[in-house]
Amino acid sequence: MVKKERLNKYLASCGLASRREADRLIEEKRVTVNGKLADMGMQVDGSEEILVNGKHVHGKNERVVLAYYKPVGVVCTEKDRFADKKVTDMVKFPVRVTYAGRLDKDSEGLLLLSNDGDLIHAMMKGSSGHEKEYIVKVNKEITEDFLKKMAEGVYLQELQIRTKPCEIEKIGTLTCAIQ
Repeated sequence: MVKKERLNKYLASCGLASRREADRLIEEKRVTVNGKLADMGMQVDGSEEILVNGKHVHGKNERVVLAYYKPVGVVCTEKDRFADKKVTDMVKFPVRVTYAGRLDKDSEGLLLLSNDGDLIHAMMKGSSGHEKEYIVKVNKEITEDFLKKMAEGVYLQELQIRTKPCEIEKIGTLTCAIQ
């Protein structure tokens, strides 16, 4: 028996759009399945004739995972008209991929990119408890009190949440590793 999945997930795995963008295409009545307008939440298995904007959808892409070292100055975004350099502009790949995690424009580090939405979701979900490591440079001397407060978690007022406790290792007078 062939496994069915939601149409928006199927369209995303074909590299046409994100799931959210696929939902918009369906809402805008730009998707047909076997000659009929698609419904939100519709289940497909890929054997159907699926058209988006009147063009045939040619099946799922093979799953890929890429490692990309994001340099300073590149923005983790797919759509931002004000961003000079976007991750999606820098990684030229024939299949649509998206990134797991985010790094600020002024940060550098390793990003994983994939066309596998389930993998990206599992990696991004906070409750999965994936270990992350950062090397942080600060603009003041790192004291024992500073390390203790960081290790206990930092309160982010704008989000009204405290980060999880973590392990911290002092590397230099202005640098520490956070796990």
